[in-house]
Amino acid sequence: MMERQQEIELERFGAFEVGKRMLTLAHHHHHNNRILNAGRGNPNWINTKARLAMARLIEFGVSESNRTICSGDMGGYVEEEKIGERFRQFVDPQRSVDQFLLKSLNFVHDHFGMSEDDFLAEMVNGVIGNNYPNPSRVLKNTEILLNQYLQNTLYHEHDLAGQTELFPTEGGSAAIDYIFHSLVENELIKSGDKIAINTPIFTPYLEIPRLNDYQLVEMNLRSERENNWQIDPKELAKLNDPTIKALFIVNPTNPASHAFSPAALHAIAEAVKRNPKLMIITDDVYGPFVKDFQSIYGIAPHNTLLVYSFSKLYGATGCRLGLIAVNKHNVFDQLIRESPADKKKRLQERYSIVTMDPDNFHFIDRMVADSRSVGLYHTAGLSTPQQIQEVLFALTDLLGNGVHDDYIQRARRLVSQRSRDLHIGLGMTSDDHDLTGDAKYYSLINLYSLAEKRFGHPFRQYLEHHFERIDFLVQLAEENGVVLMDGVGFGSRPGEIRISNANLPTEDYRLIGRQVGKLLARYYQRFKKQKEESRSGSD
Repeated sequence: MMERQQEIELERFGAFEVGKRMLTLAHHHHHNNRILNAGRGNPNWINTKARLAMARLIEFGVSESNRTICSGDMGGYVEEEKIGERFRQFVDPQRSVDQFLLKSLNFVHDHFGMSEDDFLAEMVNGVIGNNYPNPSRVLKNTEILLNQYLQNTLYHEHDLAGQTELFPTEGGSAAIDYIFHSLVENELIKSGDKIAINTPIFTPYLEIPRLNDYQLVEMNLRSERENNWQIDPKELAKLNDPTIKALFIVNPTNPASHAFSPAALHAIAEAVKRNPKLMIITDDVYGPFVKDFQSIYGIAPHNTLLVYSFSKLYGATGCRLGLIAVNKHNVFDQLIRESPADKKKRLQERYSIVTMDPDNFHFIDRMVADSRSVGLYHTAGLSTPQQIQEVLFALTDLLGNGVHDDYIQRARRLVSQRSRDLHIGLGMTSDDHDLTGDAKYYSLINLYSLAEKRFGHPFRQYLEHHFERIDFLVQLAEENGVVLMDGVGFGSRPGEIRISNANLPTEDYRLIGRQVGKLLARYYQRFKKQKEESRSGSD
């Protein structure tokens, strides 16, 4: 059993480190139940169509390689001329995966005027991994298709695909790292600068600014449960302060899982008008789980860096598939152009080894160079197989014209059902589940409110004042093998616990709810016993 002092020490660590400790406890829990780890956000589903298409392209790529060199296990290079004709002879139109690939060929030709041979050569060389990524930032046709996918899923009614440049990255986590690094290298933020963070939020956005590398001053713009997890426009008014250099947002939020409302988006657009040099970084990985989702990039494109990852929706966390999107006309380039002469000279020296014109080296390309310490810029860029896997995921949506994508609808229904079952297991009403703009990927449960609802206000006070905040999570793991995450690590209030609706079989979510309720009842019995003993003592 973990002692209270150990719990106090554990609370100093980040949310994911605490979660690892909970998982260790669960493996030795008392009742030998099956471990239910609803801590991490790894989905337990995958998109099969795009993966089968990847395998099929690899198979075709090998056959193409054997056309030029065929010696034992050695194949050769791929020839672009008439590759489309050979591919149509290779495929079987009766196979569903081949049908998907043939439809993709027709789609890219009809909608974007792409040459069949050019598109296929990029895809085949990409999946085989024949060459260094060239261009380093993103393959030519890949950028066009990924931009159209983002247009469908994130930009909403704002036509930005043709105005946006992309940098595919090794997952969203690499995108976050590259952004922070290049903001500092280009002195767009520096030690002591003020940044605003909308909380609760994914833990790295809280942890990275505090590191010695950055030492930024954080201003907290809170979203509250009482306001349907929407940030108060009065909070956003703080952004009018021109000394605030940047705003960091996850939208829909993690862990609260809610998209920004039209009112909040409007308030951000107004804040940008009053503070036109404000830099915004929005992480929209959960956007497709919300119908008619609108990214902040859509309403403030010139001020916003957009981070996206295919990991959650397509069940590809191990593939590390992310990207950064930046408008061709953006505040980041503007601020660099307006830099004082001494700063410009330092930056010219930094990037002159990779470009003849460092003054016009765009911020997105600086991120690519910085991602490989500049000197290795010629080998930068996400691996080509990873880029092509992103394209294939995107094409599964594009062929369904976005709104008709059956896969996305299934993913939404799946997390929604799990969220509903969890709330039923917790004894909560449907109103607690059915909230506007809720991605339902996570559930953020207020344990203290649940305790008060079931057993009254005095019991809530007892929980709040007699136990360390993670004590309930420790007991849940030790006694029942259920692993949940502490919301405080995400900047939430004490008593908030995050439950992932993505990574367990659907039937487990009612069980988790019941296990939470049973443990809460045991705490209540302890509370009643102490009250009775206290009364007996006073008598």
